[in-house]
Amino acid sequence: MSSDQSEPKDIPTPQVINNAALAHQGSPHKFLIPSPFISRRTRTFSTSERAKEGPRLAGTIRSFCRNRGHGWVLPANAAEPLFVHISDIEGEYVPKEGDEVSYQTCPVPPKNEKVQAVHVQITHLAPGVSHEKWDCPSPKS
Repeated sequence: MSSDQSEPKDIPTPQVINNAALAHQGSPHKFLIPSPFISRRTRTFSTSERAKEGPRLAGTIRSFCRNRGHGWVLPANAAEPLFVHISDIEGEYVPKEGDEVSYQTCPVPPKNEKVQAVHVQITHLAPGVSHEKWDCPSPKS
């Protein structure tokens, strides 16, 4: 095994695994930094329950990238957009810019000072925009 492929001893095990996965994919990056945003799959049960008990808010999709798996919701009553993960989109259509949505919020760890949009449902599709369903292949971009 060459020196650049040997397993580092001072790096936490999950990061070593990420390094190996990225190296396997031919990526020039050496490390994968964990995202501060929590997906539905990694969210704790208690956090999910608190989010479900919160009020439903209204907003508009500012942007959403199906290939990257995230986007931004512009709340109706605030200027700062909220992050939304692909796992928190409910319904059969992929959100597009201008779609009106309803959502709930969930705190973003570790400080829980910011929130992200969860349980996002499209309430009105943007007119004049071609919408695709989740079961259709993603268009090449």
